[in-house]
Amino acid sequence: MMNLTAQTPAPTTPAVIGLTSIEAEERLAKLGPNTLPEPEPPSPVRVFLIQFRNPIIYILLLASALSFATSRIEDGLFILVVLLINASIGTYQEYSADRAAIALRRLEQPSARVIRDGMACRIEAKRLVAGDLVLLESGDRIPADLTLVDASDLRCDESLLTGESKPVPKGRIVEGSSDETASSMLLLAGSLVTRGRAQGVVTATGTATMLGGIAVELGRASSSQPPPLVARLAKFTNALAAFVGLAALVLVVAGFMRGLPLHDLVMMSVGLAVSAVPEGLPIAISVALAVSMRRMAARNVIVRSMPAVEALGSTTIIATDKTGTLTSNVQTVTEIRLPDGTDIALDAHSDLDKCEIRASGLDSDLVRERARRLLRAALLANEGTLARRDDLWVAAGDTVDVALLAAGRKAGLGQEEVNDRYPLAARIAYEPEHKYAASFHHGRDRIHVFVKGASEVLIEMSDRMDSAGKVVEIDRASLLAQKEEMAARGLRVLAFAEGEVGAPLAESLGHGHLVDLVFLGLAGLQDPVRPEVPNAMKDCHTAGVEVVMVTGDDPRTAAAIARDAGLSFHDSQVVSGHNIDEAARAGDQRLDEITREARIYARVQPAQKSAIVASLIRNGHIVAVTGDGVNDGPALKKAHVGVAMGLRGTEVAKESADLVVTDDNFASIVAGISEGRAAYRNIRKVVLMSVATGAAEVLLFMLALPFGLPMPLLPVQLLWLNLVTNGIQDVALAGGKPEGDELAGPPRSPLEPILDRTMIRRVVQSTVVIGGAAFLAFQFMIAHGYGVPEARNITLLIFVMFENVQTLACSSERRSILSVDILRNRFLLLSVLAAQTIHISAMYVPWLSGTLGLSPITPLEWGLSMLIASSLVLVTEVDKFVSRRRRDHSSHA
Repeated sequence: MMNLTAQTPAPTTPAVIGLTSIEAEERLAKLGPNTLPEPEPPSPVRVFLIQFRNPIIYILLLASALSFATSRIEDGLFILVVLLINASIGTYQEYSADRAAIALRRLEQPSARVIRDGMACRIEAKRLVAGDLVLLESGDRIPADLTLVDASDLRCDESLLTGESKPVPKGRIVEGSSDETASSMLLLAGSLVTRGRAQGVVTATGTATMLGGIAVELGRASSSQPPPLVARLAKFTNALAAFVGLAALVLVVAGFMRGLPLHDLVMMSVGLAVSAVPEGLPIAISVALAVSMRRMAARNVIVRSMPAVEALGSTTIIATDKTGTLTSNVQTVTEIRLPDGTDIALDAHSDLDKCEIRASGLDSDLVRERARRLLRAALLANEGTLARRDDLWVAAGDTVDVALLAAGRKAGLGQEEVNDRYPLAARIAYEPEHKYAASFHHGRDRIHVFVKGASEVLIEMSDRMDSAGKVVEIDRASLLAQKEEMAARGLRVLAFAEGEVGAPLAESLGHGHLVDLVFLGLAGLQDPVRPEVPNAMKDCHTAGVEVVMVTGDDPRTAAAIARDAGLSFHDSQVVSGHNIDEAARAGDQRLDEITREARIYARVQPAQKSAIVASLIRNGHIVAVTGDGVNDGPALKKAHVGVAMGLRGTEVAKESADLVVTDDNFASIVAGISEGRAAYRNIRKVVLMSVATGAAEVLLFMLALPFGLPMPLLPVQLLWLNLVTNGIQDVALAGGKPEGDELAGPPRSPLEPILDRTMIRRVVQSTVVIGGAAFLAFQFMIAHGYGVPEARNITLLIFVMFENVQTLACSSERRSILSVDILRNRFLLLSVLAAQTIHISAMYVPWLSGTLGLSPITPLEWGLSMLIASSLVLVTEVDKFVSRRRRDHSSHA
């Protein structure tokens, strides 16, 4: 079997062979880890003090001071105690969220490929030490300051450090001054490899690097911004505060005209402001998003940007890669097609020491020799490694390269023996824009050239082909037909060619020498669809999320894999990169027409991928796009949600993305959408709970004063109601578990406000029921001989019970409260019980009951209070039933 993450033998330069594990550990202990100073999270004390930085808190402190000044010591103390409780709850929420965010960031540890003990292996970048030999390729972020040992067509983006926007060429030998030569040999930590391959020796790590020096000098203060949803709700809260302020002013004027004490009126207006303005809402929403981030991490999705949680829930289309995302990314060569049509089957047996090459009716020796000739090219134009270690075959490198090495081994070709026979002179690394890789090798008096790459590219580059062991003029039409037939069966098809050139200097070898090539044949590779992908595709269909495939593969191969993955399309919806280019030249309108219908984009270049994303956005989609390469960065940044692959993704892709999928699995992206929708639902529940109960209290007072009734609740009772009993339940709703049907309907519109028509209707219903019922109960008690303190005591209990019922009713927007499994969300149930228990306990605590004006009540009063509060269940259940009937009717219409 092959372990793709294990150590493997790797070629190095004669001068540098890397460190041993013992040497590396000794240096690590002496020099410390290769890390930059991280900002310390705010201390609990600082977080606690920040809780008081709120205009509402300033008003409450003023109210407390006013109480002390008018000798109402108990009221003043109570306000201070409530503020301390509220600040403690807020501190716990924010500090926990900060620690969780730091823990999530640590899940995404950068890595580096190095030579240790003469073997290539991948280690955490923080374990790099001076003297390590680092292997780099296109898309890598340079993990430490390095001095180049070897380089091939190397370009680096150093804009992070120098501000230079263009990639800088790097190499061991550069014309110019000695300063330029030294600079070209130095690779700086934090810069990006945009092109080529390289090996470099670590010269500085951590704070000793240039980047580390800047970090130490300037510090790294957090620049994070609140999620857009939190910002929008903050504006909503401010607007609501202005409205409540106006309402409080009206009540104060009306009360003053009735001769009520000014202190009571001021305290009442303060209490109403606190009750009606959900100042804890932004914190509750941050908690909801933070909880969702942790749940996504458990489902292999690391959130790098908190707003992405919100955006993911409204995604309408996913533009996904094929290889490794829809497929398993385990490539196996199963077929070789020689230019004359000879078809050779290779066993998919995992034992590389056993091989069968079957080609019935043909000379097996000749077939074997021609297949070995093709596979020799596959082994030499190859950057992977495959070797036996401890009785196991271990490998590293691109999965296609490893598959070709395995096929060569099955045919009796060893990588080491072939490399010894054909010493490497120069190499052209694979880059997406070229669609091929090539290597040049020393012969007796000539240079041998071996090329592998996309079929249509190599067919066009070649002049001749191998037919029955003889070199004849190439038949491009026949070769393209063979490729099409193989691709139609879902095989990924690669082509191979060889040639010879004179013996120029190795430094001058390049693309211009790929001429007069002999086409050797095609290899078909299988990469099966991940077993969980078809169900994920069904979930997307149910959820109203469209899926399109964007791949560099042949259209027929892409279509075959898409069918296996469960993607629904017809032939006219398969377009190529060439079609995209033609449409782009014709203008955005033509391109938008194509992207409205297309479902598979094949032979796509990275720049075309970015154009596709832009077009989908113009068509009104909320786009999530996957990517793993350095050239995927623009598309990832342009999309509403950029999703990088954690296993095979480059550092460029990861830093351009909002999410990193740690298992490279399409199903994990769909799981992330489900979690994003669940987070948004929880936010709506908190908003409904907070706004409705606050508005109900305002309505209670607006009704009481015109009818000549005394204040229904004391200011301290309002504070108790909103900052103690209600605060616990808000947090429980924010962190509630998903209901399980998040993917059962279409995505919400990104323009949809939090308070949409449904929410406004339910807020109004709850406000009228809670405020109206409490007013009628208070009026009834006053009219039937209850003293004002006793009436307030029962009215406050009714409000607490209404909050309990509202919390349970908000546990699902659609389902009946009778069908919701309350025990599934134990924290929510416990919050209701806790709020009720705290209030009952307050009735029996002497100092607290006296301050709040509470006292025990009779069983009859308990029963009547529960009956009144249960009226809200009837109203919400009727509304949910009508809404379900409307949805069912519209879905069948």
